[in-house]
Amino acid sequence: MAVKIRLRRMGAKKNPFYRIVVADSRSPRDGRFIEEIGYYNPLTEPKTVKIDNEKAANWLKNGAKPTDVVERLFRENGLFEKEENTEE
Repeated sequence: MAVKIRLRRMGAKKNPFYRIVVADSRSPRDGRFIEEIGYYNPLTEPKTVKIDNEKAANWLKNGAKPTDVVERLFRENGLFEKEENTEE
C-alpha cells in the first residue's frame, strides 16, 4: 500500500482551508484517510500552518511520501531540517 501525506480540502466555496492527512494513494482527495497530522489555512495573513512534527516524522520514517505542496510546507516549518540532523 502506497501511503501519501497530502492536503484534504475543507471549508466553504471560495473559502478553503486544508487538513494535512496521511492517506492511501488510491483514495480520493477528500475521501478516506488514515490519520490527520495538521492543518493549513492559506487565507489568513500570515498563512496558518500547524503540523504535529512528531507524527509527521514518524510517517516519513515509515515510508510515506509527501506531495509537492506538503513537502514545501514541511520545509518552511523546518521539519526536514530536524530529520536531517537526527540522522547524523
